[in-house]
Amino acid sequence: MWRVQHNFHPNFILVVSWHLGTCYTSSQYWRPQLNAQLEGWLSQVQSTRRPARAIIAPHAGYTSCGSCAAHAYKQVDPSITRRIFILGPSHHASLSRCALSIYGELWKTGMFECMSLQTDEDEHSIEMHLPYTAKAMETLSESKEQEFGKLFSKYPVDPSHLFVVSSDFCHWGQRFCYSYYDESQGEIHRSTEHLDKMGMSIIEQLDPVSFSNYLKKHHNTICGRHPSGVLLNDITELQKNGMNMSFPFLNYAQSSQGRNWQDSSVSYAAGALSVH
Repeated sequence: MWRVQHNFHPNFILVVSWHLGTCYTSSQYWRPQLNAQLEGWLSQVQSTRRPARAIIAPHAGYTSCGSCAAHAYKQVDPSITRRIFILGPSHHASLSRCALSIYGELWKTGMFECMSLQTDEDEHSIEMHLPYTAKAMETLSESKEQEFGKLFSKYPVDPSHLFVVSSDFCHWGQRFCYSYYDESQGEIHRSTEHLDKMGMSIIEQLDPVSFSNYLKKHHNTICGRHPSGVLLNDITELQKNGMNMSFPFLNYAQSSQGRNWQDSSVSYAAGALSVH
């Protein structure tokens, strides 16, 4: 089989779940657990062959081969990778030639078979690489956030310059594969608000290290976490030069109030940085 990922989206891991419980964890909190596993395996290996132009990696259950696959995916350079081709064997369908699940320029050659949606969903040789490719394509590390924060730090000194950080906060519910719930906070939407406001409070403290630790601990699905991290590191550089700043949040809202496990919601927050 042949799978093409084009213009790869780093949150693709959120929608890949056909082999939960057989190839990787199926607990209620599978996404943060899987994310932690991938981070753990990748942190234990070295990037000695970057940038890789091709890799070979296994497709068995992660408990068996996850640590092995990390050695290959550690060699992927997300800063230059724009298109990913995943080639895997067919365990469920008899093929006389390669098959495609995404159709574009390769399909126009007339050399490929059409892979049905059911075959695509059944085939673990393809799916088992999607979480790793998603993780490998997380392009902005903490060190990069610091690097870009330092790079941008000369611009806010000019009062005619404005930085706009685009971000929603928690994406909660089954469709986002994120169901954090602290029963001590009451209803689900109260728990989500408490989670968001923990992160908002850290941003108000202008503390990039604590914000990074908060994300590692709670895995809150803040889609603008990297732009926010760049801004906080930008502010840290300015503070080193004696600038006095504050960043209060002015409003918080949710698209809906979650009360049961079938609900979903997205959180929103608005704040402003001032220089004193």
